[in-house]
Amino acid sequence: MPATVLVAEDQTDIRELLTLHLRQAGYEVTAVTDGEAALASQNEGAHDLLILDLMMPKLDGLEVCKALRARGRTMPILMLTAKSTELDRVLGLELGADDYLTKPFSLAELLARVKALLRRADLLRAAQATGAASGVLRNGDLEILPTKRQVRWQGKPLEFTALEFDLLLHFANHPGHVFSRGQLLNAVWGYTHDGYEHTVTTHINRLRAKLEADPMRPQLILTVRGAGYKMRESP
Repeated sequence: MPATVLVAEDQTDIRELLTLHLRQAGYEVTAVTDGEAALASQNEGAHDLLILDLMMPKLDGLEVCKALRARGRTMPILMLTAKSTELDRVLGLELGADDYLTKPFSLAELLARVKALLRRADLLRAAQATGAASGVLRNGDLEILPTKRQVRWQGKPLEFTALEFDLLLHFANHPGHVFSRGQLLNAVWGYTHDGYEHTVTTHINRLRAKLEADPMRPQLILTVRGAGYKMRESP
């Protein structure tokens, strides 16, 4: 079955162009013109991936993203924005988007991002469905089952998006190792582009919000000033 993609974009030319190229790439595409319709579409059956324009009538992309994450929906979300300010990009990621593209963008880059996000989501679903036995990575109260792609914190299961899990697993496989944001982009997202480093920062903030007793004073995923980030070595 082809992966299903929802495109929520109020600009007709962009919406039609995205729909055309995504269908040519083999995806089943639903297109809507506003955030209210995008949110309602997920009540009938969740799509495998959402492409949300930041600025839309009725509900904007940020509101749709926030509402879906509050419902526990973990499908990948790619945000499109005509704004280039750092604040807009960071806010979208903090509210639960997995990635973003700033207009204008190339269709080749968008299709590459879609493919990467869907691949991670497929791995997450397949691993959880098989429930195969696997070794466990431990770091204090943190337990990661890589093959099942499951995380437990203080014995309780936690929900992560596919990208959040991949980032956490990368840190857990290299405790004590310092990574720059560019290195993390390349290792986890599979690309390195100037201006996208905040994708890493905001995902780290999301990990801390789920794992740290006080995200402002992290004890597990640490900032190394002037160098990057690391996971503490196992106690």
